[in-house]
Amino acid sequence: MKEESNSQNLEKEMEFNSSSPRTIPVVSTLTNPFDNSNSLACVNGHTRKPIAFWPGMYHSPVTNALWETRSETFERLLDPPEDATPQSELLTKTPKQSRTKILYGFSTDYILREQYRDPWNEVRIGKLLEDLDALAGTISVKHCSDDDSTTRPLLLVTASVDKIVLKKPISVDVDLKIVGSAIWVGRSSIDIQLEVIQSTKEGSDTSDSVALTANFIFVARDSKTGKAAPVNRLSPETEKEKLLFEEAEARSKLRKRKSVEKKKEIQNGEVNRLEALLAEGRIFCDMPALADRNSILLRDTCLENSLICQPQQRNIHGRIFGGFLMHRAFELAFSTAYAFAGLVPYFLEVDHVDFLRPVDVGDFLRIKSCVLYTEHENSEKPLINIEVVAHVTRPELRSSEVSNTFYFTFTARPEAKATNNGFRIRKVVPATEEEARRILEHMGAESLQSSEGKSK
Repeated sequence: MKEESNSQNLEKEMEFNSSSPRTIPVVSTLTNPFDNSNSLACVNGHTRKPIAFWPGMYHSPVTNALWETRSETFERLLDPPEDATPQSELLTKTPKQSRTKILYGFSTDYILREQYRDPWNEVRIGKLLEDLDALAGTISVKHCSDDDSTTRPLLLVTASVDKIVLKKPISVDVDLKIVGSAIWVGRSSIDIQLEVIQSTKEGSDTSDSVALTANFIFVARDSKTGKAAPVNRLSPETEKEKLLFEEAEARSKLRKRKSVEKKKEIQNGEVNRLEALLAEGRIFCDMPALADRNSILLRDTCLENSLICQPQQRNIHGRIFGGFLMHRAFELAFSTAYAFAGLVPYFLEVDHVDFLRPVDVGDFLRIKSCVLYTEHENSEKPLINIEVVAHVTRPELRSSEVSNTFYFTFTARPEAKATNNGFRIRKVVPATEEEARRILEHMGAESLQSSEGKSK
């Protein structure tokens, strides 16, 4: 039994360093109480505890599977060699070398299925967001690894999420696969694209079975100085990889242009749009009896959660795991959309996520959400745009800083609308100039992205 366990662990180490990795299986984190297998594993000649037993880390079925696979690199990140020097020479890698696949055996693993099931017999999106962040982190480590145990490992953190789009419902009864790789790199940033694949028909085309797509941006920091650090170069090989590289480079340029474009818009006539947005809000504030019954003030759609960040929620660098923050933000956004619409919401996409500052163990985190605006162009599929802002609050210093901003889009579930013939999404109006500017900035970012997409 011990020899078999050792062999499996060695296979995982080889898989992480291989340019053509096999699929990493995801298994339940709930152990069988009658399992008496040895809790120690031997890797490369030395004995260590399985990663699931390592304290002070955020554990989920996917993080356990990924960390076991990259355990040797993971141990080096936790305990880097003293006086280790930075990587002296950058390598050129291909997307294939960082490509990683994970498989959820929902059809055969009952416990795993129950860990991911939501009330509508679909996969819990919040847990899936955690897994996507964990997998993107693994891919960034894989791309930046130089296979030299004497060099100082890089500190890799999630900088932002460009877009996460749900293309079809994800069943919890059918096996699920996530595939991802690095598709573009800058000097110190890495664009990682992930695809969630679930086929309901045998032999169906892969493009038809993509249920969700996501793009994560990671940045590299020197683990000793904290300054931006260069990452290995990327050389796309296939036509598809070259196309993805070009598209990611265009998105990078777009992100750099956004702040400039916003300033120009404010200078070139945005004052009129600002006034138009505020006009109806003033009626709510000054003459509430005459306000439009099909509208509601933005401030009346708000919800809030607070928590103290615990050691069990931290990542390998000692900071709170970004996937955990995304999960909490999604759950609050879902609740906000539910309370606003009066019907069960259906998730469509993550518009954008910014990780502005790290969240540490012991931080007092306040997560605030609101319906930022609604869209009624398609009466059959009205859109609810939710903004979630996380604040790190320090009462003893009387300070509060924004750590993360999240933007989600929902609509109402079709089956919920079918049972409510009088269903109608209300219009959201701002009461203050600050609220109006937030709406315009996000609308402007959306229109800029759509126009860029059309120009391609």
